[in-house]
Formats: sequence, structure tokens, C-alpha cells
Amino acid sequence: MLKLNSREELAALREVCKKSFALETKKVLVCGGTGCVAGGSLQILARIKELLDEHNIPVEADLADEPHGEVVGLKKSGCHGFCEMGPLVRIEPQGWLYTKVKLEDCEEIVARTVICGEFIDRLGYRQNGELYKKQAEIPFYEKQTRVVLESCGHINAGSLREYLAVGGYTALEKCRFELEPADIIKTVSDSNLRGRGGGGFLTGKKWASCARQKETPKYIVCNGDEGDPGAFMDRSVMEGDPHKMLEGMIIAGIAIGSTEGYIYVRAEYPLAVERLKIAISEAEEFGILGDNILGTGFSFHMYINRGAGAFVCGEGSALTASIEGKRGMPRVKPPRTVEHGLFDKPTNLNNVETYANIAQIINKGADWYKTMGPENSPGTKAFALTGKIKNTGLIEVPMGTTLREVIFDIGGGMRDGMKFKAVQIGGPSGGCLTEKDLDIPLDFDSLQKAGAMIGSGGLVVMDDKTCMVEVARFFMNFTQNESCGKCVPCREGTKRMLEILTRITEGNGQDGDIEMLEELADTISHTALCGLGKTAASPVVSTIKNFRSEYEAHIYEKRCPAGECSKLKRFVIDPDKCKGCSKCARNCPVKAIDGVIKSPFVIDQTKCIKCGACKTNCSFGAVKEEA
Repeated sequence: MLKLNSREELAALREVCKKSFALETKKVLVCGGTGCVAGGSLQILARIKELLDEHNIPVEADLADEPHGEVVGLKKSGCHGFCEMGPLVRIEPQGWLYTKVKLEDCEEIVARTVICGEFIDRLGYRQNGELYKKQAEIPFYEKQTRVVLESCGHINAGSLREYLAVGGYTALEKCRFELEPADIIKTVSDSNLRGRGGGGFLTGKKWASCARQKETPKYIVCNGDEGDPGAFMDRSVMEGDPHKMLEGMIIAGIAIGSTEGYIYVRAEYPLAVERLKIAISEAEEFGILGDNILGTGFSFHMYINRGAGAFVCGEGSALTASIEGKRGMPRVKPPRTVEHGLFDKPTNLNNVETYANIAQIINKGADWYKTMGPENSPGTKAFALTGKIKNTGLIEVPMGTTLREVIFDIGGGMRDGMKFKAVQIGGPSGGCLTEKDLDIPLDFDSLQKAGAMIGSGGLVVMDDKTCMVEVARFFMNFTQNESCGKCVPCREGTKRMLEILTRITEGNGQDGDIEMLEELADTISHTALCGLGKTAASPVVSTIKNFRSEYEAHIYEKRCPAGECSKLKRFVIDPDKCKGCSKCARNCPVKAIDGVIKSPFVIDQTKCIKCGACKTNCSFGAVKEEA
């Protein structure tokens, strides 16, 4: 493989790649994201390749060293985003998207679409009876603005050549041959890019602070841990466009004077790790990573560290401790990571999405970046949209887009005609927003005023059958399990809160429980050592604020208004429908049902264990479940 030793050689290779890319007059892009892979997309990719070979159609998985005749590009792409509809296959140049593709569909795709250029209606996406052929016209995609995810789903996820073909590493080229480190930092600072990992700290300010440190060596660290339940934004970038993140990290290294970068990836992301390894290896072979990059004398080496699944390692000091081989536990601050981070040296730590924004900011300028979103929170944000919503998946929208647009326009609204109740934003560290908050802009400052936070970007949508006390208990259970145990407020406080919430959902709530939860939340948030502890009580605080009546119903009426808490359910027999057949009594495992044949039977609520066997076995619909 050619090792590039100058700017001219890089530019020449990029032109070759662009020509080869253009000669792929037809492209079949099979989603290779984790969700679609789980649905069988790799088998679909292999079958399409077999069929193309059988028809003697020239096909390429990666770009050729030298441009030649027209071929079909068959690509294992990154995540297309529309996870609800996977496995997904995109057809170029038409821009068509096939949804829920099965292995048996491959012959028809090759015969009708690749060979004859026909669209297969039954594989197209339909919404409200309307067929959408083009991906860009599907409502799920129409209101998105893809910057970080621009190439995900459009190029071979494991190919440096294809990244070059769409303009990759032009920002690195500019930073090595045209800009001084101070110029790079100024551009990033002027863009007002804020860290996409949750805190929203100004990226340029962090870079400038790290650059000022006199001690060496300095380190670049990428947080790819992404431990929030339901979040998969960073994973999709690492799987689908890893070079975009690597380019941002190398530029950060140039800016602050670092020659080493570490990517911390959770071990539960094996596909992301595999593609990062491929990307790093290719970049080293081409001379874009390693020693004497592009013949400039600048060296930068990249390493991958796998996390063991500890949520607390998303916190900066715990993450760097884990890379060092120590137990992942946060430390008291100051000093900050930029002063004493990895190996006690100055360290710049950003997450995947933050680094993935850098190249376009360098190429297009800070003013371009600020055309999207509000002045203090410009740019776009990727969200993982999940829950009781029609269209789940990975989206990217301008900062300032409202929840209403995300949930009802992009997400298609609630499933099965259910009513929207709340959305949990920011994962275990975030809070619940309700119907009154639907028009709040999704940006750092607006959400903070509403008592929530963007966090890493998880959005879990809930309908009116969701119990908000159980939601609070779920997130508190997660946080309590993930607490590192170093500080008493988090270690003991979250345990006490979980005990109270569990009691409430089991029908054993007591007068004063709500006030105790609020007092514990206040204490923990003000005294915990790290961000995990300080925000651990946020879901509890926000659900009490917005759904206090649900807590009161659980405690004082021993009733779950949503009907979700199993130990608060009541099974009753409707005497008008009961035929007195005794089938319910015969199938009750605890003998809680009594009666006389041919007369209505009765359930003893003191004995009932809420198993539902009576309802399952009743042939006349006489057993009802009451909240």
C-alpha cells in the first residue's frame, strides 16, 4: 500500500479515489450497523454479491487503485439511522431506500433494481398509506440535518479510500500545511462548538487551556464509552465513519502539541472496536497516522482501550484511571484533566461526536457552523430516539429543534394511537419532560432551564401507560448499580433512594416518602464527588415535580394509575359475566378464589399474588385487571 509522504501525494490519491467513486455508477449500500447486522444484513450483503457474480456484473467492495470501467459498488455501510425499519438497503444513484429487507428479497433486488433499474414497491417505506421511494423524502429523514452522520450509510464503513473520495482528511491537510496551532484553536473557539458528551463545555476553551500547559507529553483522549441506556450515537459514528473521528483527534493533537491519542470504547461495542482497528491500521499504512505524517515531521500514534462496562468511566478522571489500568473511580477536582489527566499529564478529553465535528468546522469555517442552531449552542446534535414511538433510530438535527418536531415529525408520533406522556432526555443523569415542554428548543441552555440536560443524546419516549414512579426506580436502580462507591453520598444515598422507590412501587409506600426522596436528592446532588452522583437523582426530582400525583396514588391509594406496577394490580371478577365454572379457582396457584358452581366467584385480594392465571384461563372475559 502506498505511504503518502507529501501533501501532493495525498491530493493525488484523493483525486484517484474520487474518480473510482464516480465510476461506480450504481451502488448498493447494505447497512452494516449493529442493529441491521443483528437482523441479518451481512447475509444479505453476501447473497447480493453471489447473485451479481452469477450475472457476471463487475462489482467492487472498495475503490480500486486505478480508475477503470463502470462497476457496481456493493458496500457494507454504516448505520442509516432508521433502525425501526432494518435491515436497510440503499440504492444509488436514485437515492432509493428499501426497508425490512429479507434474504429472499435479494434475487428481486438484483434482477429488477440493479439490472433493470426498477423500484420494488413492497420494499419501500409507507407512512399513512403514502409510498416513499427516496430516502431523503421520508419524513424520518426530511427534517434532519446530517453533519456528523453525513457519510454514515453512504460509503463503505471500513474504507479509507472512500473517506478520501468524499473529501476526507482535507481538514488535516489544511491544519498541517496552512494553519498554525493557534489558528486551529481560534477557529474551533469561534465556532462555539460545545462538547457533545453531556456537559456542553466549550471545546475551543478546553483546547486552549490544554495547549497552554507547559508540561509534556500531552494526550488526546476520546470518550467512546457511551454508557447511557438506550444511547448509541457514538457507536454509530465509530462503526459507520471512524475516519471522521480520527481526523478530529489528529487535528486536536496538532492544536495542543500532542503525539498520542487514546480511544476509550466500551467492550460491549465489538463492531466499533473492529472498525476502529481497521481504520487506524489503514491510516498508518497510508502515512496519515504514525511517524512523520505526510512528510511533515509531525507524529501521532493512536491506541484503543476497551472499558469493562462501568458507567462511571464516562467521567473524565475515572476514564483516564481506567486507561492507566487502575480501578475506574473519579477523583477530587481541581486539578482538572487538562492539567493533570492521563498519566498525570495534560490531557484533552472529548467524546466521539465532538471530534467528528472538527473536520467540517476547519473546512467550512466557524461562521458556517454557527448558521445552524442558536448562537450559544450552534451546530447539530445526534440523538438516539427510542421508546413508545413509531419511528425509532438514530437522528441528527440542528440544535434548537423542538421536542415536538423530533417526536411527532421525525418520530412519526406515538405508537398504536397512545397519548404522549413524557420523554426522558439525557439518560440516568437527565430528567423527564412533559407535554408542556414539547416546544422547548433542544439546546444546552434551554434544557438546563427546564431542569433537564442533553446528556449524550438519549431520548426515551413514554406513553400514558408508563408509570413514572417505575421510570424513576429503573434509572435509580441503574445508577445505584453503577456507583463506584468511592463517596458516601452516592454510595449510600442512591441505595436509600432506591429502597424507597422500590417500596412505593410494591405498594408499601409511607407518608413522608416523597419528602425524604427530595431531601436525599438535594443532599446527594450537592455533596457527591463526580457528575454521576451529582445528577443521579435528576430522574426522581423531575418525575416528582411533574407527576407528584402518581407518587401520591401509589403511597396513599395503593394504586398505580398507569397499571404498570404488578404488585399494585387488582384482579376482580365481574359477577355479571361470571358463569361459575370454577376454572379460575382451579388454576389459581395460591387458592385465592372461592365460590359456588354456577354462581359468581370472588378473588380474595389478601391472598392474590397478581399472577394473572385467573384472567388467562377465563373463557368468558369475566376477570378484569384494575389499576
